[in-house]
Amino acid sequence: MTSPTILQATDLTFNYPERELFNKLTLAIPAGVTIIRGGDGRGKTSLIRLLAGEQKPHSGQLTINGIRLDEQAGQYKQQVYYVDPRTEAFDQMTVPEYFASVRARFPGFDDAALPKLLEGLSLTPHVEKKLFMLSTGSKRKVYLAGAFAAGAVVNLLDDPFASLDKGSINFVCEVLAQFAEGGEQAWIASFYETPPEIATTSIIDLGD
Repeated sequence: MTSPTILQATDLTFNYPERELFNKLTLAIPAGVTIIRGGDGRGKTSLIRLLAGEQKPHSGQLTINGIRLDEQAGQYKQQVYYVDPRTEAFDQMTVPEYFASVRARFPGFDDAALPKLLEGLSLTPHVEKKLFMLSTGSKRKVYLAGAFAAGAVVNLLDDPFASLDKGSINFVCEVLAQFAEGGEQAWIASFYETPPEIATTSIIDLGD
């Protein structure tokens, strides 16, 4: 059974002054797990940010379940969970305060899933700390746990294995495997190479 298209990109064009990245790129991203793979400088992070509505394309159209970014930007972004893993915007929040901010944005937030997510990502010992006190890997784990609990329609994960320990990588693979079957959520993750551990619904190959 074919998964329904959740996010549609039509004729997406985006370039930097020094190089062309995307010229009339058209994508139909289904429910399940989609991998964006590509080498350095191929535009993985730029594409994630474009799909999130955080970066404006020079031309083209983005739609989530009929909601167009150029016509209903606020409503479009309400469907999307994306956190720049390098951001310092949440540094003064404790881990529970960060989850509360995610809960406030996404009515489908799954509180019951949090204990298992915290345990699986080895975050339980850090749960009362502010995010600036955490290592790079632990901060990334907090953002991943937020994604897995949020219940957002579109979830964008930029290089989700970066700075993670092997146990946490295995746990992320297990969680993503549950979403690979389809359902009503699209999970889009970028990698240099497609990880064999992840069951994928589709692959966007940006080349090497």
